[in-house]
Amino acid sequence: MCSKARLGILVMLTMVLSCTSYRKVQKIRSGEIEVGLAVADEKPQDKESEPVIDSIRGTLSDGPIIMNAIRDDVTGEMVATDVINASRVVARFRNVAERRGYVSVEFDVIVPEEMYDSRWQLRIHPSMIAENDTSRLESIYVTGQKYREEQLRGYERYRRFLSTIISDTTEFIRIRQLEIFIRRNFPETYAMKTDSSIVPEPVAENLFGVTQLEALRHYTDMRRIRHNENRKAMTGMMYRRFVKSPILSEGICLDTVMISNEGTFTYRYTHTFRSRPGLRKVNISLNGALFEGGAAIAQVPFEEDLTYYISSLSTLVDDSPKYRLMILERTVFDNTKALIDFAAGSSAVDTTLGDNSSELARIRRCMEDVFSRTEYALDSLVIVASCSPEGSYESNRRLSIGRSESIRDYICRYVSDSWRDSIKVSAMPENWEQLMKLVRNDTVLGKDVKNRVLSLAELSSSDPDKAEKSLSCLPQYRYLREKLYPKLRSVRFDFHLHRVGMQKDTVHTTELDTVYMSGIMALKELDYKKAVSILRPYDDYNAALAFISADYNHSALDVLSRLDDEDARVCYLKAMVLSRLERMDEALKYFTLSLAYEPGLKYRANLDPEMYRVLTKYKSINKNNDEF
Repeated sequence: MCSKARLGILVMLTMVLSCTSYRKVQKIRSGEIEVGLAVADEKPQDKESEPVIDSIRGTLSDGPIIMNAIRDDVTGEMVATDVINASRVVARFRNVAERRGYVSVEFDVIVPEEMYDSRWQLRIHPSMIAENDTSRLESIYVTGQKYREEQLRGYERYRRFLSTIISDTTEFIRIRQLEIFIRRNFPETYAMKTDSSIVPEPVAENLFGVTQLEALRHYTDMRRIRHNENRKAMTGMMYRRFVKSPILSEGICLDTVMISNEGTFTYRYTHTFRSRPGLRKVNISLNGALFEGGAAIAQVPFEEDLTYYISSLSTLVDDSPKYRLMILERTVFDNTKALIDFAAGSSAVDTTLGDNSSELARIRRCMEDVFSRTEYALDSLVIVASCSPEGSYESNRRLSIGRSESIRDYICRYVSDSWRDSIKVSAMPENWEQLMKLVRNDTVLGKDVKNRVLSLAELSSSDPDKAEKSLSCLPQYRYLREKLYPKLRSVRFDFHLHRVGMQKDTVHTTELDTVYMSGIMALKELDYKKAVSILRPYDDYNAALAFISADYNHSALDVLSRLDDEDARVCYLKAMVLSRLERMDEALKYFTLSLAYEPGLKYRANLDPEMYRVLTKYKSINKNNDEF
């Protein structure tokens, strides 16, 4: 009788619980009960009870901090200005700062107590929408105690199933029957079982009259093998049967086992991500479902999305074009050189020698390019032929002049008559300067030989013939004559030009500083290290901003100390750096000064965490100021 009474009570209790759960599910499905979503440090306060939890990772939020909002006249962003007292009003936006290229958003996921049931698991999937891109964040699982117990039971059932799968294949062989067969029919062979070295295994197999494989097949239980293989093939299916809801360890911020169904549970969610140029806001949304026994029983309604407005130091950049002073000379000089081969002692141009044909063609193309420049006018083209030092200086002088004239005559065939009078000739009888350069850069001659050659070459300024004679006595003279001297027989073309329409000898003008502007672009693209490397030499406002953005605060303060304190933005940056360095009194001084020049910066201060502290201190001092 007592057992029947207990059974009845149990049935009635089960029915009551089922009805209660059903009503809760219906409320959830209808949207009467929903998961809250609030910016961090904000939650309704009408429920003060706290659940007892066993949490892997998570925190319970403290009291509410709800911010009043105003729109920044400069940026158009919603700016939190001050704290208001309310319990049910929750802001749906938050201002967050980008620092060093990264942004962190914090929000609270608030689970009401009506959504708890020991048999349920709540799965919440946050998403972040940045411009047109949606990214799935790590999920949040809130698991009931009985739900977790059922998960563990499923794993245990699956473990027991796996234990029935035989991994040792010798278990399928009837070893005892095989030994009896050998002992009865081949006693001598059976005696070998304790000493396998007496007879090689192949010989032993022949003694049985069957091969090892045949014996193995005869005494193997193939039915058990097939049964075992079938169980192996069923592992995937059995896992799904027993483990209806796997316990996940990756991609989950929280898997909390609730051991109490009392009170509202709040999880503080933090997500840090790499920002991008021009990113002004992101939205956080939630979706998810309620599960029982591994199956979804209801889609969970959530509060509307949260919006985070992102403020970046890159918006403080001064992107005014920067120019650099350029001094333009009226006269312009340009030159090129060609290696023209001449026959020994000859000044005639021979296009068949060496690379003469290609060298002369290159010179013609160079002249065509110069003559086609409309912004320049040709004053003169001077052709200078040089010779190597062998022979007398006087003969080399005549030879170099003759070669210059020959080159001029050749060139004049390819230019208009108007240009011919502008083509002049000159000579460099012996190119000693080039010889010394070649010797210094030579990799064959030793150091002592180089010094000897260079000392003799220096005598060429007073007596070139004596210098050449001294060189000819050196053991290395053949090397000099065969390898270095041919490079001295060159023809240089000196173009003397002037800028068309320019009357003065020099003119001062400006040119856009493209290097500086690339540093500005790096700031806007949040590449702060690159911005620092480019802007550092300029020592100006944007250089200081680059230092601040890269968190090089002392360097930033050093630059700012040399800038004008009458500039509002300079004072604002000084206040920011000083706040970072915990020099709050000085920070307040420069912040106050910045507001005197640009009052709208009070809105900007709400966007920068370093400045919010300064702003709070300023407001406490100026609490009677209606502007705040």
